[in-house]
Amino acid sequence: MRKWIGYQRGINLGGWLSQCDYAREHLEHFITEEDIGIIAGWGADHVRLPIDYNVLEAGAGQYVEEGFDRVERAVEWCGKHGLNIVLDLHKAAGYSFDADEKEEGFFEEEGYQERFYALWEEIARRFAGYGDRVAFELLNEIVDKEVCAQWNGISAKCVSRIRAIAPNTKILVGGYWNNNVMAVKDLAVPADDNIVYNFHCYDPILFTHQGATWMPEIPEDFRITFPKTMEEYLDVTGKIMPDALSSLTEAKGVAGMLDASYFEALFSEAVRTAGERNVMLYCGEYGVIDRADADSTLAWYDGIHQAFEKYGIGRAAWCYKGLNYGLSSEHLDGVRAQMLRRL
Repeated sequence: MRKWIGYQRGINLGGWLSQCDYAREHLEHFITEEDIGIIAGWGADHVRLPIDYNVLEAGAGQYVEEGFDRVERAVEWCGKHGLNIVLDLHKAAGYSFDADEKEEGFFEEEGYQERFYALWEEIARRFAGYGDRVAFELLNEIVDKEVCAQWNGISAKCVSRIRAIAPNTKILVGGYWNNNVMAVKDLAVPADDNIVYNFHCYDPILFTHQGATWMPEIPEDFRITFPKTMEEYLDVTGKIMPDALSSLTEAKGVAGMLDASYFEALFSEAVRTAGERNVMLYCGEYGVIDRADADSTLAWYDGIHQAFEKYGIGRAAWCYKGLNYGLSSEHLDGVRAQMLRRL
């Protein structure tokens, strides 16, 4: 499998230009150049910048210069501090991974799809000139498996439109079930050598999302440690969140414990697919909620990082600060240095 050089160890800037209230004060000050310097000091080689479409456009073809200026500023800060950057369209007109956003119709309405293509053409015109320092991620977390064929068609057309402007820029494409690693096999065969297969990993979900207020299936007072045996996790997952059993059963025959062997087994099919198609593989999000205890969080990071290193998978941890997953938050002060050694 090809290795994506320059995008091996990253940090997400979630909550800045996406999943936010879009207030000017927030957009101006949530992330500054000082933060980019801190991330570089942590040993990262890139950041992933989630961006909601409404930061960049007021309507179809109506582009917001202030929004593009903020993105350009982030790209320049990264260049100054020796970091590359992934520009991730986290929400598109008509589509969001979060149903509460009420963005609907993207897969049915050609108007939304054309708006998507045009926005990416505009992004390409403005940022393709940065060369390998900048990569494009088409859309964050397709949810439903049922739209897989439609998404493969839409993403292929979008790649084609971008390529007329940016023939060599790396373009990331992820699959259904919120970019689940098990969806990689169903992604379209890459159109060229500069396509990157993208997945996210928050497995096992009961650990990484324990007590999450936005997960109604998981009691807010539920807590669990890591690692534990596969049987223990299978038992509690079956009782609380049976729909999440697939990521465990995928590795059951190989991993007795939820440790590095679990992640190696979970990723193996995607790695095989990427190898067969000669495409780079990247994990655009992975992380642990701040309700988990710090030692368990360290153990989870250690396990997943070992798997990333074994396979040569580039990645970006979720996330630098805020959104209940901040690597800079106080609860990780005692283990952060150890975590960052294997970022």
